[in-house]
Amino acid sequence: MTTLWDYPMQSYGKTPKGDNKYPGVTPAFVIYNLIQRYTKPYDLVVDPGSGTTLDVCREENRRCICFDISPPRSDIIPADARRIPLKDETVDMIFIDSPYSDNIKYNEHPDCIGKISCEDERFYDELEKVMRECYRILKPGKILGWLIGDQWVKGVFTPVGFKIFERLCKYFQPVDIICVVRRNQTSNTPLWQYRARKFNFFLRGFKYLFIMRKPDSARGNARNRGRKEGRKIKWHQYERKRPQKTD
Repeated sequence: MTTLWDYPMQSYGKTPKGDNKYPGVTPAFVIYNLIQRYTKPYDLVVDPGSGTTLDVCREENRRCICFDISPPRSDIIPADARRIPLKDETVDMIFIDSPYSDNIKYNEHPDCIGKISCEDERFYDELEKVMRECYRILKPGKILGWLIGDQWVKGVFTPVGFKIFERLCKYFQPVDIICVVRRNQTSNTPLWQYRARKFNFFLRGFKYLFIMRKPDSARGNARNRGRKEGRKIKWHQYERKRPQKTD
């Protein structure tokens, strides 16, 4: 219920969800929590690149379509997320666990975004094409969840999450930002902990989950009216008690 999601297990439930041997696999409970909050049974969920979403939706009675530029499974449709083969405004929710950089060998396809370093601005330009497609196929007022992490390599920190969030805000309204704890990472070993102390850097301990909403004209008009009229918020104020003097 908080903005800190920490799931010790990658999967849950009666059937396996995703491939827990795949580097950076999405924790199934991340997707579960999103679809329970933002969709209803038989709603259509789309994921341009993850079998985990497909497995979760099957168990939770949601329709699901998954795409990948180089599908690792037969039930994932071959397609580039920059050109999603769906009609405008037909999707109830989208979940994306996009490449974070070129740190993982996703596949051999020459057009894979994961072949571009996050230190290169082209990386964000290509992901923005994915954002535009998500905006196109998502119904107004519906939710996009985008999972992303930062990068530190050879003394250079790249705030990938902030850069992605900035571009997402060009198309979507922020709903919330979740911190997803990273577990079972290859860096979670005594060797890497020793290196982090010796060379004074931090190991990546979390990922961002950006929850975004496609603007709805009715919702937007109501929000604008609220701003013009002035939002009224009643806070419960608590005074800090001063310690009593003792003789």
